[in-house]
Amino acid sequence: MKTLNLFGKLFLVASIAILSACSDNGNDDPIVDPSKEQILFNNGTEIGNGEQEFSIKESHTLAKGTYVLKGWVYIEDGATLTIEPGTIIKGDKNTKAAIIAKRGGKLIAKGTASAPIVFTSNQAAGSRKPGDWGGIILCGRAKNNIDIVDGMQIEGGVNAKHGGNDDNDNSGVISYVRIEYAGFPFATDQEINGLTMGSVGRGTQIDHVQVSYSNDDSFEWFGGTVNAKYLVAYHGWDDDFDTDNGYSGNLQFLLGVRNPQIADQSLSNGFESDNNANGTTDEPYTKAVFSNVTLIGPIGQATDFANTTQYITGNGLNPNNGSRLGVFQAAIQIRRNSRLNLFNSVATGYPVGLILDNQKGTTQKWAEDGTLKLQNNVFAGMNVLGADINKQSPTWTDQLSTNGTSITDETKASFSSTFFKLTANNNKVLTSISDLKLKQPNSKASNPNYGPVSGSPVIGLASFSNASLSDSFFTKVTYSGAFASDSSNDNWLQGWTNFDPQNTTY
Repeated sequence: MKTLNLFGKLFLVASIAILSACSDNGNDDPIVDPSKEQILFNNGTEIGNGEQEFSIKESHTLAKGTYVLKGWVYIEDGATLTIEPGTIIKGDKNTKAAIIAKRGGKLIAKGTASAPIVFTSNQAAGSRKPGDWGGIILCGRAKNNIDIVDGMQIEGGVNAKHGGNDDNDNSGVISYVRIEYAGFPFATDQEINGLTMGSVGRGTQIDHVQVSYSNDDSFEWFGGTVNAKYLVAYHGWDDDFDTDNGYSGNLQFLLGVRNPQIADQSLSNGFESDNNANGTTDEPYTKAVFSNVTLIGPIGQATDFANTTQYITGNGLNPNNGSRLGVFQAAIQIRRNSRLNLFNSVATGYPVGLILDNQKGTTQKWAEDGTLKLQNNVFAGMNVLGADINKQSPTWTDQLSTNGTSITDETKASFSSTFFKLTANNNKVLTSISDLKLKQPNSKASNPNYGPVSGSPVIGLASFSNASLSDSFFTKVTYSGAFASDSSNDNWLQGWTNFDPQNTTY
């Protein structure tokens, strides 16, 4: 932050006194310090001046209050934007507002359970839609598998790159934060995600973050090593959790909940994971480790559910800004040479439980040699347990494909379902969602509780004996899924989340 010498301070005080004495027109506009960079406008109610690219080059603290974010606000290298708990920031629709922390810039958004920080739409209650504004983007200096020298262009059309050689890089803190109705598309299929992380290092703190009604993925990682706990993806358009370009962080206690009438034309998944777009074996590999995830899919949430574009209407939330409706696909899709690991987790009600496809790369090979691991998980109420072909809509078949494009042997079950059911993996398959015995296996706007009731097969199922879970980051619990029980004491959603943002007056 800039400082003034003694003479400068005396001069400034005198100037303010003169200006105050001369002002007799009742104007309440604040007198600003001309020596300091200004980031607030319109009597201190707006962040940014509405230009598409507005740079913050110094460090600022945003006092608790309600603000409108205008334009693309960049936190430049060396600058820090700190936001106090309880602050509400409304993204302006007309200027496609977004906050982008560039490499070396830091966003400190550290709320509390009783005073979360909320980024939401500036539209009135009842009129909000996915993609009303941009979203939050963090760009760090950790590794990715595309370009760590010049940096990799971040998705979404903004002017920022990410990547470097510092896996311990720090892009700030995102804690007890809600992000609602983000994802304005810069161009067709070029939406900003709810929370986008490009090469973000493990020095960054990410926990207790809810992304609701994102117009693209709720959370997406492009490379990087950042860890995260207590994430909620609620009624997103595309994928809940998307990992790419060598992301290798640890994650625990995640919840994804779908709206059965909101799905993307690219086919919506709970997880989507690629090593990179071309499926090469470039390092670092995408090998994120997830544990204790609960995914609530669309099937079973509506008695008339049909996985068709006629049924999936956007539920009145179609943003009509370039995004198009599609259908649902898989709880877990791992492809293009990703080596993602998933332990101690629960998924319900998707057209397909698991897709491991070889269309680009040899993803199935990494499952065979033990590099890609899925253990102590429960799938319930899937139409098809496994499929080996991506985008086989509208009908996926549990038949073997080794090339990811055509059935290799229709007399054999898919590689994906066979792998999931291997005895050594200790996964469970339940025909009915009710057999899972969750308190609430569907989407609910008030008092959500996705914990298991007494007698649920997820209780006591978890194991942390695999070496991938040896990191002290992981809390060694005994249950699979994101919640220990249906007791309110075990419901970490309480206090800071909001499952009805459409009807909330901010």
